[in-house]
Amino acid sequence: MSELASKYEPNFENRIDLSVLQEKMDAVKSEVKKVIVGQDDVIRKLLIAILAGGHSLIEGMPGVAKTLTAKLIAKSVQGDFKRIQFTPDLMPSDVTGSSILDLKSNEFQFLQGPIFGHIVLIDEINRAPAKTQSSLFECMSERQVTVDGTTYPVPRPFVVFATQNPIEHEGTYRLPEAQLDRFLFKINVGYPALEEEMEILREHHAQKTGDKEDLVQPVVGIAELIGFQELVKQLYVHEDVFAYIVQVIFNTRSNPNLSLGASPRASIALLEASKASAALQGRDFITPDDVKYVAPNILGHRVLLTPEKEMEGFTSDFIIKQIVDAIEIPR
Repeated sequence: MSELASKYEPNFENRIDLSVLQEKMDAVKSEVKKVIVGQDDVIRKLLIAILAGGHSLIEGMPGVAKTLTAKLIAKSVQGDFKRIQFTPDLMPSDVTGSSILDLKSNEFQFLQGPIFGHIVLIDEINRAPAKTQSSLFECMSERQVTVDGTTYPVPRPFVVFATQNPIEHEGTYRLPEAQLDRFLFKINVGYPALEEEMEILREHHAQKTGDKEDLVQPVVGIAELIGFQELVKQLYVHEDVFAYIVQVIFNTRSNPNLSLGASPRASIALLEASKASAALQGRDFITPDDVKYVAPNILGHRVLLTPEKEMEGFTSDFIIKQIVDAIEIPR
């Protein structure tokens, strides 16, 4: 461990044992890698999101295994997995559920919609109109659904993975900033490297019969996962790391290349995701390097470029990297 990292260690005896968490998350990754070639960073970010109790928006070209990766991670967790295909004719009640009249009792009964799951995969979230997208606001931020004046809690843990295609705009609806802010991460899935695509072809050719997805087995129970999420919240945070996070957020608000900076919700997201990142590495404390690792995926969709910079071809990820790199790491 480096001298810099040791500065942020807690100077007390009662350390948090993260060995089981690390072992189980490694097992999840191993199960997913039975099918998925490459995408190590994507898988790691999705595991961080689960441990932090946050939602992820996964963006990438068609055919890069966005949906498959999310589905396999969900399959490796022994919980209630639901999948919703968003379409232009999808109604809010198709997501949240609705009250129907029970003819036997002559009373209305609430039928839960597919949003009531531990891990919910929403395919092509930008295909549904604003009214249907708005049905996700309450459940994503408050972990509850209100229908006909009655509030129903969603199961715990509750994590949403949503996918979208960045290039196809016909028949799609842009996600509003308020909804984007509900996502802990926005993860971009790129094309595989040359060697990885060769491996994909070899494995596909070798798979004569059966479905490789059937090889993936659940390795983490729901009670275990809830315990891991509670454990992550207890990680030690040095005062200098708090200051580093706040400085990153404040610099997004004063940067001349951005017309909209990050909100206090982004500060909390940086903190919680950094804790989960450290826990995955078996550390019970976070360092500025953890913050730097998760910052682009947390802040990229929460800030807006000025029109001039957008026309010049800049991206929010590039500006965020500039901001993070310009801040001196406390030593």
